[in-house]
Amino acid sequence: MEDYPESQKHLARPYRKAVLKALLGLTFVGGLLFFTLNIKNQNYPLAFAELVMAMYAMAVYRAVRNTQHLERWVLAYTLPFFTTMMFSLVSPHATASVFAWVLSIPILAHLLMGRRIGLIISAFYMACAALIFYFKYRHSAEMMQPLPIANISVMSLTVLAFSHIYEITREQSETRLLKIAQTDSLTGLANRVRLNAVFEQERARCLRHGTPMSVLLLDLDHFKQVNDRFGHEAGDLALKQVSKILRQTLRATDLPTRLGGEEFVVLLTDTAADKALQVADKLRLAIEASPALYQDQPILLTVSGGIAQFGTDGHDLRSLISRADQSLYQAKDDGRNRILVAGTAPAHCPG
Repeated sequence: MEDYPESQKHLARPYRKAVLKALLGLTFVGGLLFFTLNIKNQNYPLAFAELVMAMYAMAVYRAVRNTQHLERWVLAYTLPFFTTMMFSLVSPHATASVFAWVLSIPILAHLLMGRRIGLIISAFYMACAALIFYFKYRHSAEMMQPLPIANISVMSLTVLAFSHIYEITREQSETRLLKIAQTDSLTGLANRVRLNAVFEQERARCLRHGTPMSVLLLDLDHFKQVNDRFGHEAGDLALKQVSKILRQTLRATDLPTRLGGEEFVVLLTDTAADKALQVADKLRLAIEASPALYQDQPILLTVSGGIAQFGTDGHDLRSLISRADQSLYQAKDDGRNRILVAGTAPAHCPG
């Protein structure tokens, strides 16, 4: 699980909300101003459209203050806003200078909607503006001269390109920061922060679709003896070896996590407890068969583990890890190098 879409969306919301609120405020003030000016110019259809957008901006401003669905409100406002802009371009009473507003489309679209949707929306409305310009001024020799057309075209493409490049760079920077914040520095596995975030996503999916999910807790046996005998450098090597086996053995949809010390948690999506036991035994055997080499000396490793299933053994991560931990300690008491399931009752996803 290398993607961070939900975390990125969460990080982007505060600044997108700030941009949207600023746009709404400017739309209200500007809408009233242009309403007054268009009334004086007897451009009543455009004046009415400006007034409607100003009132709509205030209604949306009130709605987004505490909304949990910011992305929906962004689309609900920007699409009418850009459409009203196209209407102003078509208006026979509007001057050519109104086309300057088109340059704001790629900036606002990328800031509010991200690089993918922002690019699509920008390209669509800028293409509409280009067609409106052509059909409105195609018979004007002054407006259709090659040099002005070239300047307008290059400027528009430049703003579009730099808006898109900025948004790509911003998302890449966020991804790097998220990966650093949610990755264990020694093993490269996910850390507890990442585990919590992914668990909440998978929990929602489990409740929505009724799919199973299990948590596997693993602990290296006699790890203290490895550190005492070979040193902490060898212990780190052993942890990296186990992490490598987890990555190589598990599916791409599973999430191996280092909790700390010699403890690991694996989030097994779409996996009931009985299937999780098969996966865990496969991991246990692979770890036992793959000693870590430190200064040409093999370090034999084994793990004990416990399994808990979402729904049957708990509804949150804390309770699932607690139940798996009980089975883990029972596996230690029973002789180590084994995996135990937290219960025998049939597991199901709570509805």
